[in-house]
Amino acid sequence: MTTEEVANQLVQLCREGKFDQVYQELFSPDIVSVEPEGNPTGTVRGMEALKIKGEKWNEMVEEMMASEISDPIVAADHFSCAWKSKVKFKGMEEIVDVDEISVYKVEGGKIVLEQFFYTPLPELAI
Repeated sequence: MTTEEVANQLVQLCREGKFDQVYQELFSPDIVSVEPEGNPTGTVRGMEALKIKGEKWNEMVEEMMASEISDPIVAADHFSCAWKSKVKFKGMEEIVDVDEISVYKVEGGKIVLEQFFYTPLPELAI
């Protein structure tokens, strides 16, 4: 798949809530996932580490009130999307707006790098 095809497939599957399918079909087994400074998970490498990171995130979320992903912007072997979510975290009274930019790198038809840009909440630790 081309970068544009991977990008469009990721967006479609995320909009359908098929996140497991995204990981299985679009991600390289050697995926590198980078969070911004201030997020305790930092950088993880490989599908097993990514799975553990996802489990930690799910353990923190009480309810996902809303989530949307933009259409992708594609340039050569990279693409980016904006995510906007409203999240009720466990132990917090207020609903939090989580806005981020995600950047992905594609090689050989698979996502080999994902990097997230947002301001981490100091009261959350994953």
